[in-house]
Amino acid sequence: MRANGLLICFLVLIMAAAGSAQKQPAPTDTSAGGPIRSSAAYAEMLLHKTDLESDLDALLVDYTEDYPKVKDIRLELGFLKTEMDRLLAIKPADASKLSQALGKLMLRKVSLETQVDTLRTQYKDDHPDVRKARKKVETYEAAIKEILG
Repeated sequence: MRANGLLICFLVLIMAAAGSAQKQPAPTDTSAGGPIRSSAAYAEMLLHKTDLESDLDALLVDYTEDYPKVKDIRLELGFLKTEMDRLLAIKPADASKLSQALGKLMLRKVSLETQVDTLRTQYKDDHPDVRKARKKVETYEAAIKEILG
């Protein structure tokens, strides 16, 4: 009789353990953009953003917001934020596409967009230098789209 009681207790414990194991949710990455933020492309862009912010902080010690270099950095940071947001909008299942090369392509595009905007303050849109710079931006954008599909 005592053996039957132990057997029943043992079976109840096993069933309780099995039931609680099934009720626990699978661990998931709850951080916003988890696999995206840990990708090589995002890291490249974050490194560049940090460099720009560091340069901006150093400049603002001696200069105002009207200083041309401060304006250029702010402009580039705006373009960079747009591209970083673009990365964060990618589905986590596609995170394997976010290579270091993609990050470098996106950074080069940001640099060229900044250049185009600066040229547009000096020249009209139909100026040859502006057209050439815009064409370069389009070329980089096409390469980025090819990777991201």
